[in-house]
Amino acid sequence: MLPKHAVHNLYDYRKAISSRPFTARGKNVIRCQQCLLAEHLCTCNKRQQLRTELAFMIIMYDDEVLKPSNSGRLIADLVPDTHAFIWSRNEPNRKMLSIINDPQYQPFVIFPAEYAVDGQAVFNKVNAGDCIDGKKPLFVILDGSWREAIKMFRKSDYLHHLPLFSFSPETTASYALRKGARDFQLGTAEVAALALSAAGEPKNGAALEAWFALFVESSLKGRSRNVREAGAIEQLTAVYKEAMKKAL
Repeated sequence: MLPKHAVHNLYDYRKAISSRPFTARGKNVIRCQQCLLAEHLCTCNKRQQLRTELAFMIIMYDDEVLKPSNSGRLIADLVPDTHAFIWSRNEPNRKMLSIINDPQYQPFVIFPAEYAVDGQAVFNKVNAGDCIDGKKPLFVILDGSWREAIKMFRKSDYLHHLPLFSFSPETTASYALRKGARDFQLGTAEVAALALSAAGEPKNGAALEAWFALFVESSLKGRSRNVREAGAIEQLTAVYKEAMKKAL
């Protein structure tokens, strides 16, 4: 089994400073303390790391990291260079700021273009080879509800001097069509999967998308009283393994 990553460590920290146990739907489920799925559905032994030229930073709203439904941890599951922090309006984490300002990285905030502040650059496509001085793209994702994400962006001046990475309407529409979704909203891991694909790593994007699909089905089966489709987890596991094989 692979060692703990940044989101695992952030979960341990946030849990340690909590004054009371976090309760959520399915609170009586006995969970793995790393993937937060029901123990009998744990996917930790299936986790593999991608070979990628990209990095991610996940900035989470307060107790987001404690939620079993949070998919931000899936990014760290697969992408080795992933950082995770809890957002603070008044006291931004110093290590987080140092990573954003680290000369080895070129940060991009993944956020819709219509929220760009005056003078903020917006990109619809990013390639590692296009970054100045060979810098590594660092995709910053604000993880929380949509309302919380907007608040984090608007109240974080240190993000306003960074370029935005905003998916084109064609990209999101195409993804929504494949998903068969009407009221379409992207999960955090889905955002990262689209970012990988838009940054020239479509096979890695497909692998993360498959990992997300397995996570969703495992989550639903773990808390549902109704019988899920027989063999669904096995089928999605096979899809994920095939996607990883192509990516690696």
